Amino acid sequence: MGMYLVSIGAEEWFDEDEGGWGRTAAALNEELTRRGLTSYTSVPEESAFVRGSGQSFEEKLIPPMDGFDALCRAELGPQDAGTICGWTVLVPLSLKEEICLPIESGCTEETVIAGARQVLAIAERLAAAIDLPAEVPAMCDNLDLTMWFRDGAASGLAALRPGRWAQDLDTAFYVALYLRAAQHSLRRGCPMAFS
Repeated sequence: MGMYLVSIGAEEWFDEDEGGWGRTAAALNEELTRRGLTSYTSVPEESAFVRGSGQSFEEKLIPPMDGFDALCRAELGPQDAGTICGWTVLVPLSLKEEICLPIESGCTEETVIAGARQVLAIAERLAAAIDLPAEVPAMCDNLDLTMWFRDGAASGLAALRPGRWAQDLDTAFYVALYLRAAQHSLRRGCPMAFS
């Protein structure tokens, strides 16, 4: 089965039933209001799947993360490393600090919400540090990024254009994953979550 990073549409985000994100959405809005920020209510509906449209996001976390964790420790301070690696839900908001909610999320006992703008800025630094190539898929509708790294396209490009990104394709995958997830969240205005 494994773990996936997916976009969430309005129906699922506001769904109060088990399996929906309604409790998280309500608790997030309470916390945003408490902080004097605007509630997050403008979540788009999930679009019908059309490959390459960029309307949905789904990627599978297959490779080990050891190299990515090491890259974060080498290139980032503890706060930025915690921001990019510690969230369970990403929202298209600017949050100075993550919001921790006492709601179970996947395999964790709490839900940690990060702002996509902050995660994007950190992911862009990591992408620049390893010189992530522009050929990495930008629209990640249905495992496009996962397959690009797993089916040989990435290793083929690495042979033609060696560099730091090509030295550890598993690490490059996670840099691309966090970069594309934050870009998608901001472009579509939707939350992202691990499932």
